[in-house]
Amino acid sequence: MSTPPETTEGQSPSTDPEQRRREQRGWYLYDWANSVFITSVVTVLIGPYLSGLACASAGAADTEACRDASLAITPLGVDFLTLHPNALYPALTTVTILLQILLLPLVGALADHTRRKKTWLFLLATGGSVCTSALYFTTEGYLLASVLFLAANLLFGLSIVVYNAFLPEIATPDERDRVSAAGWGIGYLGGALLLAFHLILVLTADDAAWAARVAFASVGIWWAGFTVISIRPLRNRYGALAARSHGRPRVGESLRDFGHTLRDMRRYPDTMLFLLAFIFFNDGVQATIRYAAPFATQDLNLGQDSLIMTILIIQFVAFAGAFATGAIAARLGPKRTVLGSLVVWCLLVGVGYFLPAGNVALFVAMGVGIGLVLGCTQSLARSMFSQLIPRGREAEYFSLFQISDKGSTFLGSLVVTVAVSLTGGYRVAILSLIAFFVLGGILLWRVRMREGILAVGNEVPAKL
Repeated sequence: MSTPPETTEGQSPSTDPEQRRREQRGWYLYDWANSVFITSVVTVLIGPYLSGLACASAGAADTEACRDASLAITPLGVDFLTLHPNALYPALTTVTILLQILLLPLVGALADHTRRKKTWLFLLATGGSVCTSALYFTTEGYLLASVLFLAANLLFGLSIVVYNAFLPEIATPDERDRVSAAGWGIGYLGGALLLAFHLILVLTADDAAWAARVAFASVGIWWAGFTVISIRPLRNRYGALAARSHGRPRVGESLRDFGHTLRDMRRYPDTMLFLLAFIFFNDGVQATIRYAAPFATQDLNLGQDSLIMTILIIQFVAFAGAFATGAIAARLGPKRTVLGSLVVWCLLVGVGYFLPAGNVALFVAMGVGIGLVLGCTQSLARSMFSQLIPRGREAEYFSLFQISDKGSTFLGSLVVTVAVSLTGGYRVAILSLIAFFVLGGILLWRVRMREGILAVGNEVPAKL
């Protein structure tokens, strides 16, 4: 069989099943490559690490002393802009999200105007991985570590826009739930394997800060190395926007087209309603993931080894849960499946508020529950949205999806930042997340998937 051309005009999936499978396997591998950043860095290590650096700068001797509500740092050197040291991590997350909200539309619009999305994906991923590995050198103070984490987190989010835009190009409408779920599942497995190494590292190292820095370096190397392998099977496809700009995207033209997309979205009310629902229920998901580590170490008094072991269990459970999600969605439809998962999220977050300090078994049990629904909510939201995108504007619409993702995380991070600054802990903020799951579920229930898919001109899959 002849090798397909590297660049093809038109963005429909290949009619050759074997070619689609090759591209899907490459696409899965980028989830394998980048998920270690979320798993090891964002979820487990960076929160306690930044808090440790900030607490030391504020004069606190240990984690217990850092709970003193009177402690403060001034990241910008301005006396009236102070933070509690434990609020540095959520504050940085909030700033990163604001930057992503500003840059995601530009990156999405430019990606739709280029004939080289593979190159964009490679450059963004490489930049993020370099910043992550550079955290190894942050031995004193919190400013350099803060800047590097902010940059890595920003580049990670931008790369996901380009990555997600490949989904409608490599999978037919009936394949997307399965392919999206498999991507999440492979990502969870990759994150779990590297996290297992980090667990051994933390358990055996005499210096926890050194172990965290080695972990950061290994995450960057993993992310960059597997990115190179993952993009090889993917094909550069392009539509009318890239053909019109001759593959040389211009910022002004791209932003004008993005403005047209925003105005044009009024024709697709179900797409807009889905994004609004996603903002709310994803807020709960992302806040739970991001702040599990500081909640466990600072409020539940769990050691770093117990935390990593729990996150590792979550990853393996989520790997199985993601593949089970595809099977459940094939029988019940993705919308019913996501709505069911949101009910479970409400129960888990409610229980989390009442967890007693020092009880590892209950924290692990809660982690197992999170793992079962984690892949379901995220993977099916991505595949459902891909059905509601007009063809040829995948990256632009997925930039809106990421803005909704980051916008929701912004709301959650802002709530967490305020709550931690006022109380010095995470329990009150955790309890507030139930409202986001409930509101998101109500809005999702009102989305008319069939009408929305037909409105954008796409083929309706067998199960909705």
